[in-house]
Amino acid sequence: MTNLNFAAESLCPCCSGATYQDCCQPLHLKIQIALTPEQLMRSRFSAFYLERYDYLIETHHLDYLNGLTAQNLAQEPLPQWLGLEVCSSHQDGNEGSVTFQAWYQLDNELDAIHECSDFIKQDEKWYYTQGEQKAAVFPKRNDKCICHSGKKFKQCCGK
Repeated sequence: MTNLNFAAESLCPCCSGATYQDCCQPLHLKIQIALTPEQLMRSRFSAFYLERYDYLIETHHLDYLNGLTAQNLAQEPLPQWLGLEVCSSHQDGNEGSVTFQAWYQLDNELDAIHECSDFIKQDEKWYYTQGEQKAAVFPKRNDKCICHSGKKFKQCCGK
């Protein structure tokens, strides 16, 4: 299943500030490959947002899949992805890590995946391997909203 109704000219779901066609779409269409762990992680968030589950499997290192399939990822209930915040990114040769918070809503509850994800480069391609989960850090009421609407959190997703 893929969300085909997303306009390429829209801002990319990964919250980079670029349009989808200039950011994650070329990776999803296999026109380009991710050059850094952060670029791969952002493209994976966009793939979750757009329900491009095959891409998520293709960019997950085979040694770490543990039976995960696109069909598993597509099972209901699916969260409504709201925004991505990259906290830090590090690359050292063929290894890298990205710490992020991916905000979502499920059953009218706001939550986030706060993770330090590990990546390895093999055969000139970056792959996600595994991640260490952390407790979500919620914004304060007057902070900018996690969905990047430009509104304060209390006036948007924090209602």
